[in-house]
Amino acid sequence: MTTTRRTGLVIGPDFDFMGLAVTTPFVVANRYAGAALYDVHLLSERGGPIRSGLGPDLATEPLGDPAAFDTLLVAAGISIPQTSPVLADHLRAAARSTRRVAGLCLGAFMLGDAGLLDGRRATTHWHFAPQFRARYPACRLDIDKIYVVDDTIWTSAGMSAVIDLAVGMIEHDHGRDLAVSVARGLVMERRRAGGQAQHSAFLDLDARTDRIQAVLAYARRNLHLPLTTEALAAVACLSPRQFTRLFRAETGTSPSKAVERIRLEAAKLMLEQSRLPIEEIARETGFANRERMRRAFLRAYGAGPRNVRVGAGPVAAL
Repeated sequence: MTTTRRTGLVIGPDFDFMGLAVTTPFVVANRYAGAALYDVHLLSERGGPIRSGLGPDLATEPLGDPAAFDTLLVAAGISIPQTSPVLADHLRAAARSTRRVAGLCLGAFMLGDAGLLDGRRATTHWHFAPQFRARYPACRLDIDKIYVVDDTIWTSAGMSAVIDLAVGMIEHDHGRDLAVSVARGLVMERRRAGGQAQHSAFLDLDARTDRIQAVLAYARRNLHLPLTTEALAAVACLSPRQFTRLFRAETGTSPSKAVERIRLEAAKLMLEQSRLPIEEIARETGFANRERMRRAFLRAYGAGPRNVRVGAGPVAAL
């Protein structure tokens, strides 16, 4: 007999619609499983219509008895939320009676206000890390993660990470095969494990012109090559001097530093999600040998590749 997991999503005034995306993987899981694995309810402190940050209202149910839920998710808007005493009490009760509680993006602040993050690891949106650390010094903030699971408490990073968190819950509940099917059904480029970084070198190295975008794409596809400034300039059909000037104007950094960042991101992902030997990862990502990669990791992350791999926990199976 299929167990239906009753799941509540708590929203408040000025909530962001992106937070509702966390419900979609559960709906897709129900469809692929051909069974009601998840029964999702939209909740608010008093129930009734709740106005979104965009304007439209959504109908909600009152919080009710937290013990009636298997999972309680808490969403927020695009600024640090104000947690009422009533909601804080409800979250503390939920932490005792439900199987898990999750703070989505800035919803982690509400878990912190309820005291649920003391002595735990958590994450939130990177932009609000200073405020988070100041407000919850007893929490070990891991800002470089997509989502963090500490026993029964889950937290996610930016709004898009709520989808990764939900897929992670599905994998925890029903196994890898269903989680992969859900990720494919949502047309996710790849299913990101919780240990992955919030930042992407390609977002940070955003370029305005097609010419520099093409160079960045070429570098990503050919990390095993030397990728010298001269080689990249040839891809851009510019002289090395012209290319370097244009590249720096568009990305704010030099071609060599950008290439190292792309290599580092690729190597870190391979360390977190594969069991390939470190020497092989160094070759695949263009570091030539593990010592060069080790020095680059120490500069960027303050830890060597082996420590990064150990810190990522069990390798995520894709």
